[in-house]
Amino acid sequence: MSKIWSKTENKILMILLLFSISIGLWNNFRQLWMQDNGLNPTEISQIISFGTLFCVIGILIFSKYIKLDKIKNFITIALFLKVINLVILFFINHTSLSSFINLSIISDIIIERLIIISIYPLIVTIKKSNTLYSKRKLVEYTGRDLGVLVGGFIIGKTILGIVFNYNVCLFISIVFSIISLLILVKVKLENVETKPSKDNIFKYIFTNQFRTTYIIYNLIGQIAYSTALGLKMLTLTNYLNFSDSAATQYFLVIGLLADLIGIIALRFHTPKNDFITITIKFGIRFIGYSFAFLSNHMIVIILAMSWSLLISTAYENVTDAPYINSIELDKQLAFTNLRYMIGSLGEAIGTFLCGIMYALGLRYMFGLSAFFMLAQLTLAYVLIHQRRKLKIGT
Repeated sequence: MSKIWSKTENKILMILLLFSISIGLWNNFRQLWMQDNGLNPTEISQIISFGTLFCVIGILIFSKYIKLDKIKNFITIALFLKVINLVILFFINHTSLSSFINLSIISDIIIERLIIISIYPLIVTIKKSNTLYSKRKLVEYTGRDLGVLVGGFIIGKTILGIVFNYNVCLFISIVFSIISLLILVKVKLENVETKPSKDNIFKYIFTNQFRTTYIIYNLIGQIAYSTALGLKMLTLTNYLNFSDSAATQYFLVIGLLADLIGIIALRFHTPKNDFITITIKFGIRFIGYSFAFLSNHMIVIILAMSWSLLISTAYENVTDAPYINSIELDKQLAFTNLRYMIGSLGEAIGTFLCGIMYALGLRYMFGLSAFFMLAQLTLAYVLIHQRRKLKIGT
C-alpha cells in the first residue's frame, strides 16, 4: 500500500477519486435541487447550457494565463473556490434569491470543468500512457458512481433526526471536496521543466487534417451525447415516473456496471480491430437511439439510455487516448484546454437542444441525437483510417 501511495500519479488519482465522489453526489441531485427551488426543466437546461458555454470563456482565460508549472496551484485555488461556492448554495437553498442561485450554479459548472480538465495535464508531467489515460477516466467515473451510491443510500432517510434531502447531499458533497483539497495541498511535485510551445495551438491543430478531424469528432460526439442525456435525471423522474431514489439506484447500478465493463474492456477484451471497437461503442448506440425514436416505446427508450450509459467508460484507450497522446508534451496543456473548450461547446449545444426536445417528447431527444451519432460514427471510422496511415498508436 505504501508503495502505491508513494507514486505521485496515484496521489493525484486519489484526489480525483474524492473530487469525483463529490461531483457524483451533487450532480446526481443538482437538477432535482434546482427543480426543488422552483425552476422548470427548460430553465434548468438553459442554465446548465449557459454554464457549460461559459466554460469556453473560462478555458480561454485558463489557457492564456495558466502554465504547466503552475497547474497544481491553479487546481488548489479552483477547488477552494468551488467549496466556497457550494457552501453559498447550501445556505441560499429555498430562498427568494433565484438570480443568485442561477449565478452560483453557472459558476459551479465552470469551476468544476476547469478542475477536471487540469488533472490529466498534471499527470502527464509525471507519466504519459494510453493506459494511464484510461485509468484516469475510470477513476473519475468510479468516483462519480460512488457519489451516486452515497446519495442513493441516504436520500429520503432520517438518520439521527436529520432528514437527508437534496441540500444535505450537497453538504456531504462539500465534505468530500474539502478532503480532496486537503490532500492536494500536501502533495509535493517535482519541478516541471518543459519548454512552453511558441506555436499557436489553433494553427497547430487546424492546419493538420488528422487533428482537425479529431476536434470535430469531439464536438459532434458531445452534442450527440448531451442531446439525448443532458437531462437524464429529469427524464427518469418526470417522464418515466421514477422516484428520486429509484432513479438514483438505476444510475448507480448502470454506473457500476459501466465501470466494470470499462475495466474488462481495458484489460481483457479490446478488439484488435479498432473498427469493431468503434462499432460496439457507437454503432450499437446509434441503432438504439434510432429504434427509440421510431418506436417511441418506453422500454426501448430505457434500453437505449442504458446501453449508452453502460458503454460510456469503455474503449477510451481507442476512442480518445491515441489522439491525445499523439500531441507533444509542450503542447499537451494547450491542446487539452482546446479539446475541453470544444467539448464544452458541444455539451452546451446538446443540453440546449435537449431542453427543446424535452418539451416536444422523449423520442425527439433520441431522434436528433441519432442524427449527430451518425456523423460521429463516420468521423470515428475516418480517424482510425488516418491514424493507421500515419502509424499513430500502433
